[in-house]
Amino acid sequence: MSSGRRALVLGASGGIGEAICEKLASEGWSLYLHYNNGQHTVNKLQQVLTKNYPSGEFQCVQSDLSQLGAAERLAAQTTDVQAIIVANGQSMLKLLSETTEEEMESLWRVHVQNPVRLISLLSAGLRSYSVSYVVFIGSIWGSTGAAGEVMYSSVKGAQHAFVKAYAKEAAYGGIRVNGIAPGWIETRMNEEIPEEERAMVMEEIPLMIPGRPAEVADLVNFLTSGKADYMTGEILKLNGGWYI
Repeated sequence: MSSGRRALVLGASGGIGEAICEKLASEGWSLYLHYNNGQHTVNKLQQVLTKNYPSGEFQCVQSDLSQLGAAERLAAQTTDVQAIIVANGQSMLKLLSETTEEEMESLWRVHVQNPVRLISLLSAGLRSYSVSYVVFIGSIWGSTGAAGEVMYSSVKGAQHAFVKAYAKEAAYGGIRVNGIAPGWIETRMNEEIPEEERAMVMEEIPLMIPGRPAEVADLVNFLTSGKADYMTGEILKLNGGWYI
């Protein structure tokens, strides 16, 4: 890749991940665009970014983070990364009593085990810069929890805890570690939610509107721009006042 700043975005095929890639590319970052099943989406994103930002380089990298060894396979495809953005994930709308052990293991690997292992594998490279960044896209449910999404809330809570702990451990190496906890964000995933349920949620949000992927991307940009370099170990809420 090019000699400029390089970031790895996990989950680049998702609505939030795509917005993050577009924002970082506009700010001069070259990117590794990670995906699992969304190859068509990421290939299209790569073409758009290459056309719009010819000074950058954009490489697609595939890895199924629900599998053991996924972090090692992904690390082998990257080099000289100054920022890691963890925006991948999978939802789980199930009662705890209906959640299988295999589903629990998959959620843990996707949201925690493999991203954390990847950061460990790439940490020496991050420390080679005077300042580098790790940003987790957590969730409102990682802060307050949700009935019917107990395991999802649990792994998001684990992400938040990792941010706080690793921020202390990695500070000596110049690595800033922060998280963003979005509430309701208008993505393709939320399009499947019935309108009646959506209306009920909007009534609970003080601003009475959903967030946009671009607003998550703006916060990621702030955290990796150099303007927030005295901030580490923070979980920034982005939820319209839904949880304060």
